[in-house]
Amino acid sequence: MDPLHDPDDEALLGPRQARDLAGLVEQARLASAQVRYGSRTRVGDATVVLNPDNPLTSANHACALWGTLAGVAGTLLELEQVFAEAGRSEALVLASPTTVAEIEGIADDAGWRAVDEHVALLHRVDQVVTESARPAGEDDLAQLVELIADDAELPAGAERALRKHYGHRLDEPRAVLRVVDDPGADRIAGFAQGFLARGVGLLEQVVVRPGRRRRGVGRTLVAEVVGALRERGALLVAGHRDEGAPAERFAGACGFEEVYSVTSYARNVDELL
Repeated sequence: MDPLHDPDDEALLGPRQARDLAGLVEQARLASAQVRYGSRTRVGDATVVLNPDNPLTSANHACALWGTLAGVAGTLLELEQVFAEAGRSEALVLASPTTVAEIEGIADDAGWRAVDEHVALLHRVDQVVTESARPAGEDDLAQLVELIADDAELPAGAERALRKHYGHRLDEPRAVLRVVDDPGADRIAGFAQGFLARGVGLLEQVVVRPGRRRRGVGRTLVAEVVGALRERGALLVAGHRDEGAPAERFAGACGFEEVYSVTSYARNVDELL
């Protein structure tokens, strides 16, 4: 039996290695979510980051629920109030190997629901860039934000907050933002962002216009961001993908391998506002 892999799923790392890696990745994700006005704190057995200026869920979540079953259950109750007081309509917990294995039953008993299944990825293979991407600039912000808002299906009015958030990242030395121009059109065809914290690189987001997909734009953006992160000192580069064959094929084509699973648990806290 390979000690580095999960005996229940040979495609994933074993529990101990997965937990160690997930801890590194989550620390980097928390650091990214704090740019520029995000706050990070401990709530019971969890670590929480909240960013009132950022509408994306990646900047407002809890993770690493590790403790006794009673402690984790109590933490979920505390989190409801914390997210409600922060003005969020929904509390979100990302359950990776840093969260107790019994989280599914505990969450269900506490009224939380599993809303998404993701797979964490680790970059293994360098890719050859066939067309150039360039650093994003102030002139790209409006289009960049429009792409992200449409892809995330954010409500009207969210673009203004996103523009402020991504404007902060343009002069953030730990952030990498790349765009590919659309040939023959005065617009960008796609955008990708990464982040570097303590030697851990994150490929955080890749968005390509629907009409420009399956033309190599996404792979170019990924290769550019991964390359930039490694040049800045990333010892490893990680990312996440949604469940599903198209996302799996794209991740594999970009040189990523699956390493552990992540489940998103959510709790509607509107009634507590």
